[in-house]
Amino acid sequence: MRVVFKWVARIAVMAVLAAVVVGLWKREEVMRLWAVNTLFDEGKIVKNFSNMERAFLTVPLSRGDGPVTPLPQGPEMVLPEGAAEWAEARSVTSLVVLDAGQVVHESYRLGTGPEDRRISWSMAKSFLSALFGIVEAEGAIDSLDDPVTRYAPQLAGSAYDGVSIRQVLQMTSGLEFDEDYLDYASDINRMGRVLALGGTMDGFAAGLTARAAKPGAVWKYVSIDTHALGMVIRGATGRDIPALMSEKVIAPLGLEAAPYYLSDGEGVAFVLGGLNLRSRDYARFGLMYEQRGRIAGKQVVSEDWVAASTRASAPTAPGEIGYGYQWWIPAGAPEGVFMARGIYGQYIYIDQARDVVIVVTAADRQFREDGVHKANVAMMRRIAEAL
Repeated sequence: MRVVFKWVARIAVMAVLAAVVVGLWKREEVMRLWAVNTLFDEGKIVKNFSNMERAFLTVPLSRGDGPVTPLPQGPEMVLPEGAAEWAEARSVTSLVVLDAGQVVHESYRLGTGPEDRRISWSMAKSFLSALFGIVEAEGAIDSLDDPVTRYAPQLAGSAYDGVSIRQVLQMTSGLEFDEDYLDYASDINRMGRVLALGGTMDGFAAGLTARAAKPGAVWKYVSIDTHALGMVIRGATGRDIPALMSEKVIAPLGLEAAPYYLSDGEGVAFVLGGLNLRSRDYARFGLMYEQRGRIAGKQVVSEDWVAASTRASAPTAPGEIGYGYQWWIPAGAPEGVFMARGIYGQYIYIDQARDVVIVVTAADRQFREDGVHKANVAMMRRIAEAL
């Protein structure tokens, strides 16, 4: 019996040692997974949104060696009535308002500051739209009606087979994709775990085979469509997105600080929601679109692409919010009003006629509640009208 106990004890010790070795080997992955699973927890979300490099792998983007594009200080505006209460209710962390390229309001809340590089979430999609417009104008893409598999052959046999680039740009790919952030088993949360554990986003996209609708027939917001768009850009140019984005978009903007992307285990940028910039630098991107693709005396994105991408061209329901090429158009908005939008309350709101850009970052855990998005858009419209 003693011999048996000795062997049991030895096996137990070996099992513990093996667990320790595996734990140390996988410690970084385990820590990232834990960080992802607690990313949106109350008490952590604000700090997390300004320090995403703690939870994910990242790749840097060069800001270039050019000067910072100035944002001159203008006369301080008086925010409309109810703005303070709105900011508190929506856990707003920063608010930057530009009027004719001048900063007329800039404020930071909940312990954050102007030097924080804040997560874009899906505002990153609009940055990728800008890059796509440049790449297309340079001739790397023959037609928006080309199939995505022409440039991203890895997607052959997936639900993207037979889908055109235009349909991906408009979110009419027809993919079956569950975007419920509150469901642990949803596709969007499975994707997040792939990212956190250093998996491959290309492989995740290629593994999606279910369709909810015929391509082009129905508009449905599907975040992975933007990753497919990134695969098209990489396939068409033979270059990675961070290098292209730095050269074609970031450097001409004249940002204050170098941004970074979240990335997967292969160093592929998380283009559908992984950009991290300062709030004033988001405003510079918005200013470039407000000025129809031009900033600091240079045409960065063609005026034609700015107009086409920010026009409501996707088949959304009449009277509801519109969608273009990775840009949102508020319901009933006049021409020239559009926005980049991310979960938890991130916005770049642009009104070309009024010469206004509004950047909002937030950590709003109630962002999906009925009426919240409409209230946010209404407040941004009131701010623009107050100038």
